[in-house]
Amino acid sequence: MSKSRRLICLIGLFLLTSCGNINSSHSVNKAPKNIILIIGDGMGPTHISAYRYLTEHKSGSTQTVFDKFKLGTASTFPADNTLVTDSAAAATALATGIKTYNGAIAVDKQQNHLTTLFEIAKQHNKQTGLAVTSDIAHATPASFYSHQQRRKQKNEIANWLVDNQTSKQPIVDVILGGGKFFMKRSDRDLIAELQAKGYSYTDNMAQLAQLTKPALGIFHSIGFPSALDSDTQRLSQMTDTALNLLKNSEQGFVLLVEGSQIDWCGHQNDIACLLAEMADFANAIDTAYQFASQRDDTLIVITADHETGGLALASQGKYLWKVDEVAKISMTTKTMAAKVKQGNDLATLLSQHTPFTYSEQEIAQAQSYSHLATEPFALHITKLINKKSNTGFSTTGHSATDVQVFSYGTGSEHFTGFMDNTDIAKKLIQFVKQ
Repeated sequence: MSKSRRLICLIGLFLLTSCGNINSSHSVNKAPKNIILIIGDGMGPTHISAYRYLTEHKSGSTQTVFDKFKLGTASTFPADNTLVTDSAAAATALATGIKTYNGAIAVDKQQNHLTTLFEIAKQHNKQTGLAVTSDIAHATPASFYSHQQRRKQKNEIANWLVDNQTSKQPIVDVILGGGKFFMKRSDRDLIAELQAKGYSYTDNMAQLAQLTKPALGIFHSIGFPSALDSDTQRLSQMTDTALNLLKNSEQGFVLLVEGSQIDWCGHQNDIACLLAEMADFANAIDTAYQFASQRDDTLIVITADHETGGLALASQGKYLWKVDEVAKISMTTKTMAAKVKQGNDLATLLSQHTPFTYSEQEIAQAQSYSHLATEPFALHITKLINKKSNTGFSTTGHSATDVQVFSYGTGSEHFTGFMDNTDIAKKLIQFVKQ
């Protein structure tokens, strides 16, 4: 090798090593004290596009809260050859950095316990919180504080809120969501047990501001009512409360916020329901952004566990999606189906809560499925509405579509570009350990 070529190689090696040291130093020096992980359950890229169109229709602006964040994408496949994950496997990947089987709650393929982000946070004297619109024993929040072979074992999952031995105190310092059915049972009253350990408690959203840390707010038997049916900003209220309770944590905190019911509406193929949940979710993101933008020690990461519904903003071969008409829908099809079963007239409900005109044949065809359980019946009402609005869904389940990743604040540069969902967890865990 010539002297000049050797010199070029040495210079290149020096620069590469130096850059590596700079990046390493930057990662250590810029580790966030606080982490807010926000998960839109079932939220695919098309869900965000639909929300953008809705925002533009209502306000005239194409800008949404998502535009304040850096952008990346993530794959979501589980530890098998299906490529399509459920919420449990995906949440486990986001909580631990390790792939597992569908249905697993923070256990690996051999059903060994995996250490979660919350557990690592507690080991490093950080406080933890969760705010969700599902029950708190649901797959996504469960994967951050419990270890269970199957996601349906909800009583056993809820027990971990008291029984997790990671620290002397319970694993989650601020617990906000639904799920009283799993918390207050004939065999065990977890609400009373947490109160005995010093938790303030409320089951009234109007009393959120009265909570003191550690705090427990359980507001419904299972999950919250749909945002479309209740017209409340429940997730942003809980997010604000959690941040106020955690903001003075001496060593910082890790907060999980989940827009749980984006997924539920996707399973029902109910576009108006879905967009109401997206709006509620966006309000919670804005609440977190307002908090983080006033500080230099906080990281926000927003993503989804998977996409639900295979949503398409067009169908039937038409170059058209009627967002203006979707915006006028004021009741979920699940609620319509329940009301029909209670004796209400389907034609009247559709006339009152949707902007479309239906033929007698269309009404009769949907009505013919009223003998089914509420959710299957609702799907037939949904099909009718989706045809009118030209909304497409390819499935009532999940899809293998990559999801988007949004980040803001200290360390946000580590979440741009393409990554796997496990990479998100690995980076968050690295920050907590620094």
